[in-house]
Formats: sequence, C-alpha cells, structure tokens
Amino acid sequence: MERVIYHVDVNSAFLSWESCYRLYHLGGRLDLRQIPSAVCGDISLRHGIVLAKSMPAKAYGITTGMTVVEARHRCPDLYMVPPNYTLYQKCSKALLQILQEYTPKIEVFSIDEAFMDMTETISLYGDPVSTADGLREKIRRELGFTVNIGISLNKLLAKVAGDLKKPDLVHTLYDYEIPQKMWPLPVSDLFFCGRASTKKLHTLGIRTIGELAHTDVRILRQHMKKQGETLWAYANGIDGSEVVTAEDSPPQKGYGNSTTISFDVDDPAVAHKVLLALSETVASRLREAHVKAETISVGIKSFDLKYAGHQMVLDDPTDITEEIYRYACILFEQLWDHKTPIRHLGLHTGRIKDGVTARQMNLFDSTDYAKLARMNRAVDQIRRKYGIDAVKRAVFLGVQENGHKIDHLEGGISREKRSVDYTKQKID
Repeated sequence: MERVIYHVDVNSAFLSWESCYRLYHLGGRLDLRQIPSAVCGDISLRHGIVLAKSMPAKAYGITTGMTVVEARHRCPDLYMVPPNYTLYQKCSKALLQILQEYTPKIEVFSIDEAFMDMTETISLYGDPVSTADGLREKIRRELGFTVNIGISLNKLLAKVAGDLKKPDLVHTLYDYEIPQKMWPLPVSDLFFCGRASTKKLHTLGIRTIGELAHTDVRILRQHMKKQGETLWAYANGIDGSEVVTAEDSPPQKGYGNSTTISFDVDDPAVAHKVLLALSETVASRLREAHVKAETISVGIKSFDLKYAGHQMVLDDPTDITEEIYRYACILFEQLWDHKTPIRHLGLHTGRIKDGVTARQMNLFDSTDYAKLARMNRAVDQIRRKYGIDAVKRAVFLGVQENGHKIDHLEGGISREKRSVDYTKQKID
C-alpha cells in the first residue's frame, strides 16, 4: 500500500492563536494577522525577541528570533503583544483532537506541527488532496485559525511540501514533482540543513537543493561526514522514518531547564538561589516521569554571551531536589571564577535510569534520602492539587535581587510567558 503522509503546520501559530482569542473571546475587532504585528518577549526581563510574526510583518524583513529593538527599527508601527503559552497549549490540544478524528497515527513534531500517517484511513475519506482540503477547512471553521498541509509518501517531502507557499494551502510533493518543486529551492530550505551546514555547502558552490542532489555523495561525505550523506539523501527525497506516536516514542534521554536572568549576577548566593529554583523544576520532571538521573551538568553564559559547562557522574541515580541542588552547587563553584557577571544558568541531567534503583550505602553520609524522597513527592502532590505556588521554600519568600524577584520554579517557560492579564492589555 502506498504511504500517505500529511504534515500539518499552523500558520504563524502564536500570533494566529492570540488573534483568534482576541477576536472570538475578548470582543476585539482587529485581526493581528492582517497587520504588521508580532508576539514578543519582555525586553525588561531580557527576553526581548520576536517569537512569531504576521505575514505583513514578514514583508518588512522581520524574522522569528530577531530582537524587538531591531524589529521596531524595521517597522516603527509594529503592533506587539506578549506571549501566552497557556493559551498556546490549549490551542495545540484542540488542533490535535481534530487530527485524531482522521487517524490515530500522529506524531507531534512541535506545539504547532504534526505528522499524520493517513495510509490506513485515507480510503474512509477520499483522495488525499480533497481530504486534506476538508481537514484544513474544518480547522479554520471550528478553531478560527489556518494551517498548511503538505502531502507526500514520506515525512521529509510532506514537510517540504507544507512550506512551499503559505498561508492556508494544501501542497503535494511526490517523487515526480521533486525536480520542479523542490530542487530550485535554496539549500537552507531543506529540513535538517541549519546555518552551519548551509555555510559549508555554499563554500562548496552548492546553493540549491537540486545542486546538492546532483553532487557526488563522496564529496559531501569528505567535507561534512555523516551530515553530508544525510543531506544528500534528503535532497533526493529519500527518508525512511516512520510517524512515531507518543506511545511508541523512545524514552527521553535527559531532563533539563535553563533561564536567562533579568539582571547580571555577581553574587554566588544569588546564583545558588537560581540553581535551587532550577533543581526544583528538573527534579519534579524526573519524579513525574518515574525516572532518576545519573549525571548532572551545569552551564553558565556570562554577560558577554560566552558559555562554559561542567558535568559529573553521581554515585547513585537520583530524583531528589536537595541532592541535585547540592551537586549543582559543587559544579557551579568549580566552573565560575566569582568575578564574571552571569546572564544565563542551565541545569541538565542525563543517563536516565528506571525509577526503581538501589542506593549504595555510605557510612559517612547520614542523609535520610528516603525521607527526602517522601517529602518531595508530597510537595509534588500539593502543587498538582492546589497550584505551583501552594508550597515554596522560605528562601524565596519576598526575595528581591536588584529589584527583581527570583521565581521559586525557574526554567522552561517563564512565568510571565505562561499567561497574560488581558485587563491590562489594549484590545483593539
């Protein structure tokens, strides 16, 4: 049976979801998708970058990841709104519920993208293109936002197809269409071809996907090793990967969080508080997944954006907040020179083990780890039931550093990005 793979991608997802919420729930009349607009982080918290932009904003040269200052320079009248990840997660969930009506084989690729294996269910709906058109219109009718859908025989070509032209369109990219539709595109448009790979290919005189597809793979392997071989296969439309559902996805190899601090830290006590807050979130994620970590690493990005990291192997795998924090502080003290101001801190764990692991006895360590584990689980239960702020350590109560409060649960999606107080927002 010939495979039928869809790639569904929400057009300007964050901005579209924000626009729909304002139009259909807050009584707004201005459609952010029709004007130069962008979802942007808070400059005062050093999160001031563009997270999503409208098509009219794109015409000004505004790109995702650009600083707010530069975006304002390119478009002085840019309409900016704050991010609301709680809303985005709800919209993503609503989208997934519609996709599941068509097939159970869905791979969530990101919060606004998914692959659908329609091979076994397409006969229930009709031909692939008309079915995709019906799905696209159903999403727009029921949820208010638009998507692009790419159709092909594998995930790679389906993804490239979905990106051919936007918004609100369905595209196919079958083998016989590759020379006309894919090969004229720049190599930077090829999946898995990042900035570094694009630069290497340009030095070899390769600028289009077609030129890459017709290059001797031995030359690519010589200059780019395995990456060159992979890109050559992709340029020729070769991809054997399956659509992997959440139930079939491999176990996570590591858990970590990081945070950009809203001020430069030069006090070790303050840095330790940030590490404690990161330890809280990372350890809770380990416990939620019923796993433990055997390695811990700490990363520091200084005020001048230079990065340094250090890691260690633990004697016993752990998911205990206090233990992870203790080792994080040891690594931090080994890594930091106590002089260079810190802008960003990260805490990551690896060598993930099953949660049921024995602990090596130590005559010189009197810590009651079983008691700490029970306490951590109790705190997790309270936070799940009554909210993440129901229990917090006293060290974070009323703590202000340089006029900024350190959150007791740092990392991941920062608190100011999780929700928006729309009573303080201008809804046009």
